[in-house]
Amino acid sequence: MKHISRSNSQADATIASLPDVPWPSVDASKPATLLTRCPAAAETPLPSSPALAQKAGVADVAIKDERMRMGLGSFKALGAAYVIACDAEAGLAHGRTYATASAGNHGLSVAAGAQAFGAQAVIYLAETVPEAFADRLRSFGADVRRHGAVYEDSMTEAKRAADANGWELLSDSSWPGYFDVPHRLMEGYTVLMQETVAAMHAPTHIFLQAGVGGLAAACAAYARTSWGDEPRIVVVEPEVAPALFASITAGCAQVTEGPSSDMGRLDCKEPSLIALKGLARDANDFVLITEQEGFDGAAACTEAGFASSTSGAAGLSALLASTTHRDTLGLTDASRVLVILSEEASG
Repeated sequence: MKHISRSNSQADATIASLPDVPWPSVDASKPATLLTRCPAAAETPLPSSPALAQKAGVADVAIKDERMRMGLGSFKALGAAYVIACDAEAGLAHGRTYATASAGNHGLSVAAGAQAFGAQAVIYLAETVPEAFADRLRSFGADVRRHGAVYEDSMTEAKRAADANGWELLSDSSWPGYFDVPHRLMEGYTVLMQETVAAMHAPTHIFLQAGVGGLAAACAAYARTSWGDEPRIVVVEPEVAPALFASITAGCAQVTEGPSSDMGRLDCKEPSLIALKGLARDANDFVLITEQEGFDGAAACTEAGFASSTSGAAGLSALLASTTHRDTLGLTDASRVLVILSEEASG
């Protein structure tokens, strides 16, 4: 595991490099209300795991378990479905076509949200995405199209097709000129932290896995609003996809390169700018975990009765891999840690 503690100078430089980028929202009231209109909307559980706490050498590990969120298998159900619910409230969703690229659960949220509110979804997948996932998208009525060898290729085609056909692009990342939709999408993620804050006292540490950073930034911003400076917030990425780690180190957004990661939903080489700005302010530490550390963490989750993918268990994986960084992360046998199990094992 590699680790940096974010310095004030790094935070200041990163924030200064993003002057036109909005801060993540911390308003969970609207998404909490609107998402009740979506199928299978219900609060997810927050159990503690004595077995994982013992394995990590801490007092408590609380797990926000998103594996069955709205029947879609991941926290992503809170994002795109909320955007489409907002459009439906404004009378805009019915008959609209939403286009996106997906490497996993974001596409399911787009497809399910479109189906629930009388819209259409066109989902672009790279060649490497399994056909079983394409079939699951089709089960929600999505038009699934293949383009390119990697996610970035399919995203480029989704943008082109949306422009050419007058469709609404619904991405879970943000870039210059594209902020409104992903800002609202990230607002949907605050619901899981609203539920968490209502159910527990402030933890000493929060480990948040990140791809482009939307989940981590939304959760970190809401945690700071609710719990102040008390929790130490640790952002976790795969070693081969260090988009946020590299950007914080450099003091500005970076495009990174590397081989593919088995932590596929976290295998993002470029950060969301909204997420980067928020995490530069709200996160204390950024860590990178190896592929083996990801496998080990997922195996420990399964053994403890919380089967998840290497992507979904990455926050817990970093906690378990932090034995050589306990002092720098402020971990002790009295620490109370919050992790998010962000997707089911088949995700």
